[in-house]
Amino acid sequence: MAVLNIVVLNPLADRHKEVIKAAEPNVNIIVSDEKNVLEHMPECHILVTWGWAETQHLYQAAPHLEWIHALSAGVEKLLFPEIQAADTLLTNSKGIHSIPVSEHLLAMMLAFSRGLTLSIRQQNAKIWERVPTDELHEHTLAIIGLGAIGREIAKKAKALGMTVLASKQEMTTELFVDKLYLPDSDSLQEMLAQADYVVIALPLTEKTENLIGLKQFSIMKPSAYFFNIARGPIVNEADLVTALEQKLIRGAGLDVFTHEPLPESSPLWTMPNVIITPHVAALSPAYLDRAIKLFADNLTRFIQGRDMINLVDKGKGY
Repeated sequence: MAVLNIVVLNPLADRHKEVIKAAEPNVNIIVSDEKNVLEHMPECHILVTWGWAETQHLYQAAPHLEWIHALSAGVEKLLFPEIQAADTLLTNSKGIHSIPVSEHLLAMMLAFSRGLTLSIRQQNAKIWERVPTDELHEHTLAIIGLGAIGREIAKKAKALGMTVLASKQEMTTELFVDKLYLPDSDSLQEMLAQADYVVIALPLTEKTENLIGLKQFSIMKPSAYFFNIARGPIVNEADLVTALEQKLIRGAGLDVFTHEPLPESSPLWTMPNVIITPHVAALSPAYLDRAIKLFADNLTRFIQGRDMINLVDKGKGY
C-alpha cells in the first residue's frame, strides 16, 4: 500500500503522532498551519481540521483527498457543495466532549442555584450579606437534544436527584431520562413548560437554526434558567435578551453566541442574571488526546474498509 499523507491543521505532541502511527505505521503525518497548508494539499489523502475552519479552498486543491476528519463535533464549515456532491468521507469527534461540557453546564447551574453569581459580585464589593439559595435536588431539567453530551448531562443530573426530560429524534429506552419527547413543536412546548432548567445540546443545522425564540421563552416558567452549550444560532439572541429584560425567564448561562467573540455592544455582558463563558465548555487538557484516539481508531477502520465511527450524514449536517 502506498504511503497515506495525513495533513493536520492543529499542533500535535509526539504522543499524538505515536498514537496515529500505532494505528497505521504506513502514514506520513504533516502538521501545518493555515498559512502553509495549501502547499501540502496536492498530495493530501486525509485532512484533519476543525469544523469551523474554512476548508473549501483546500478541498479544491486536493485531488487525492479521500477523507476529512473534524476535531470538533460541529462540521458547519465542512458542508460546502463540492464535498456534499462527492464520495469524500466526513467524520467528526462527537462523543469526546461529554465530560467537560456536562461539568461546565452543572457548574453554571450550581452557580445560579447556590447564589454564587451574586456572591462573587458582593465579594468584589466587600459586601457581607447572605444571598438567596436553592437546590437542584427535585427540580426538573429539560435537555433539548439527547446525544452523547445530553446523555452525560442526564446522568449527572439524576445523580443530583433531578427529574430529567429530554427530546430526541427517536424514542428509545434511556436509563437517566424520566420522560422522552420527540422534537416536534407541541412536545417541545410541553417539555419547556415543566422545566426549571433548560439546556440546548443540539447540532446546528437548517432545522435547528433559530429553534428557540420569544415563543419558547414565553412558555417557560418565569423562575426557569436557560443554558446554551451547543451553537449560538440555535437561539434567537435578540429574543433571549428580550426574555431576560422582561423577566420571562430568571437567567441564562451561555457558552456560545450568534457572533463570536460576543460584541462589546451586546447587552448580555452587563446583565446580572447572565453567566458568559467564551466558548470553552468542551475544553479540557484531555481534549486532543481523546480526539486523536478516536481518529486513530477510525484510521484503522478506514485502512481495513470497515464501518467508521461518527460518519457525518452530509444531508442532515451531523
